[in-house]
Amino acid sequence: MTIGKLTQVSSSSLTAAAADPESERLIAAQAGLAVHQTEALNCETPPAALGTDVTPTAHFYRRNHFPLPVLDEAAWRLDLGGMVQQPLSLSLDELTQLSAETAVVTLECAGNGRALFRPSTTGVQWGLGAVSTAAWTGPRLADVLARAGIKGGAREVIFGGADHGMVDDVPHPIRFERSLTVQDAVESGALLAYAMNGQPLPVRHGYPLRLIVPGWYAVASVKWLTEIRVVAERFDGFFQDQDYVYEWNRTGDSLREPVRLQQVRAMITRPSTGQELSRGVVIVCGVAWSGAAPITRVEVSVADGQWRKARLVGTPAAHGWQQWEFLASGLRPGEVRIRARASDLAGRSQPDLPEWNRRGYAANFIHEVGVRLR
Repeated sequence: MTIGKLTQVSSSSLTAAAADPESERLIAAQAGLAVHQTEALNCETPPAALGTDVTPTAHFYRRNHFPLPVLDEAAWRLDLGGMVQQPLSLSLDELTQLSAETAVVTLECAGNGRALFRPSTTGVQWGLGAVSTAAWTGPRLADVLARAGIKGGAREVIFGGADHGMVDDVPHPIRFERSLTVQDAVESGALLAYAMNGQPLPVRHGYPLRLIVPGWYAVASVKWLTEIRVVAERFDGFFQDQDYVYEWNRTGDSLREPVRLQQVRAMITRPSTGQELSRGVVIVCGVAWSGAAPITRVEVSVADGQWRKARLVGTPAAHGWQQWEFLASGLRPGEVRIRARASDLAGRSQPDLPEWNRRGYAANFIHEVGVRLR
């Protein structure tokens, strides 16, 4: 039932069992993830584990707002309704019979790097590991919407997850919901993913079905998807209109802007901060990504020297990160700072400092590590 801006969870919707939070915390800790919160579970991937084409599923970061729901596959359906010609109610088996695609996509929490902002901001104090890349498999959202037939006058498509709970200043439990414009839903290349890295989607990453929106911050990629509604009005749910919104203070004016595409950024995955290395040649490796366009350039500064171009390696996916490497030679013993920054095909470059905003989103600080050469 919808009350004002929020979708209240009815008693019939509270049927999904919740995974045990302490068990999930132990599983994450044993995989080497850095745990920030247990309930809801939020944990990040160590930077050293982010240097491969795709992130092993066990090491994929986890961002949750509510306890993890455990859904019964036999009873589960994806209901698609609202302003459509033919409402649909699809089982997982029916979805797997549709034409599917596999796309390598980097997902990043909008708050990744939030802990670096000064002054500090509210929210989970993520370091730099709230980002991972996986191969996602499922039918194209555009194809499923076409099967239902969107009516004229439709404006947005709302995606509802099975996860639910309480949020600040709201007197009743709500579910997690986000929306895309009809144009973005059709043209973004979004998938309805039932597989991750070639295996069935795990419960902790959205089983049995999640939305994957390439290039967008991961808040758009709704997990435990149960409902899609096509509507004529602008959606103003809690996680659309109150949370996950930039709040800028420019020239004395307060401005608000929705969180959408990932900002361009580079990360050093090797060496790691505090590592002791032999002097001479140092191999620096990392990944870089952007939601707007492919990465075209990564630059590295060693020992506060000039920025020099790194070599892009491998075959980048259209929406996955780009691996890169750089060889630094002639270095002297002592403490050495290594920095990296990226640029993309859309002409965006990583700034010296990202713009501070009240909720600490899009913290694409230039990554740096400090090592000691002996």
